[in-house]
Amino acid sequence: MEIESLLKDLGSNDAARVEAAASQLAEQADSVVPELLRGVAGVNNTAGLQPVMRALRHIGPPAFDSVLAAWRRKEVADWQAGRFLGVFDERSADQYAALAADPDSGSSGRGFQGLVRLQVDSEAGLMALVDSFARRRLAPYKASDYARLMHDSFGTRLRSLRRDPAVSPKVRRGAMAALVEGGGVDALDDRDRAAIERLIQVKILDEEVPTLPSAILSGWWMAVPGASYEGVFEALGLHDRRPVTAVAGVEAAEGRRIQVPGEDGADRSVGRAFITPELDGWRLVFGPFDQLVGDFWDGMIETVERVSVHCGQAQFYFLDDAGGSDVWVVAENGRVIRQYAAESNPEWEGDPLPWETLAVDDPDFDPEYDEAPSNAGTAGARSACGYLSVDPDEVGPDAEMRGHGWLAVTAPGVGHGAFPGTLHI
Repeated sequence: MEIESLLKDLGSNDAARVEAAASQLAEQADSVVPELLRGVAGVNNTAGLQPVMRALRHIGPPAFDSVLAAWRRKEVADWQAGRFLGVFDERSADQYAALAADPDSGSSGRGFQGLVRLQVDSEAGLMALVDSFARRRLAPYKASDYARLMHDSFGTRLRSLRRDPAVSPKVRRGAMAALVEGGGVDALDDRDRAAIERLIQVKILDEEVPTLPSAILSGWWMAVPGASYEGVFEALGLHDRRPVTAVAGVEAAEGRRIQVPGEDGADRSVGRAFITPELDGWRLVFGPFDQLVGDFWDGMIETVERVSVHCGQAQFYFLDDAGGSDVWVVAENGRVIRQYAAESNPEWEGDPLPWETLAVDDPDFDPEYDEAPSNAGTAGARSACGYLSVDPDEVGPDAEMRGHGWLAVTAPGVGHGAFPGTLHI
């Protein structure tokens, strides 16, 4: 009954009552917090947790430790622990940093979430960040956000760690990753940037056939002949191309964009495109659809025709299982010669290509009941790409690979160094 009365006081508009109740709860934290947590065992919504969350916030650091201990003993549900650990203020900053350094990725993510919310600048937070990037290929939840949030503050200290002979190689690696995650390659000194360039050059010499982005559920890409692929850079307005490993190229093309000032003063979005090594005679292009293509239909047709002017031929593929889109287009020397777009009217345009099976020739076609234009084929994008060039989902060790991949930027004067986030090479 006493706890219920104190909880009621915490919700009042009387500052004196609130302060007195908070003080009493804090004094009895060792017994009060476990009782509060036991009381929410059957609660399954955030509204039901509000009185306890309010009490925990007022109690502060002692409550933080009790919540953490109860969570680890599975006495509170994961979702409840998430709500409880999200209420503490600056008094618990060191506890958030300690939690961020936890070897368990889930626990670490809760710690970084608190550090981001409080925007904590601390040596403990910095070292938790370094340790997380040194230990894991994938950073815990919110660790990347914390690296970007605190980059201006942490940058100098992280660069010092990179050059400190007294710290372990693991710490120096983590410091480097944290720098790149927060500020891109531009955050590194000349020595580290040169080392990365040398490593890329070494890696691409004996790179294996890459794993490409899958078109399962949704995806788009283009294919151009390996012999004339260099025209794609001018055709798509790509800049500052650099050799890149396939794993890094795929990650960059799917990754974060940046905002930079435009000529009119307004921010513009800039991304990166990946052009694969030559695979069985073809190069594939991946990148941000809105920046490389634009509009869903008119942009696709205009883009594939423009690229075919520069490369002789170009193929465009777009798949969206959820939205029902299935598109493939072939253009030669500036003109579309064959296209298919599911559920369009008409679905098929242009003359059938030699490899196509026409709908009227399909064994399941019944001319008495089925109706199909004479030029209607049976192949959607997932099978057409294998006939026309390369199926990204089927590229394997038997593919003939030549050259290396390229990473390029979708706008001039930006460069690669401004893109935050690490790339695995």
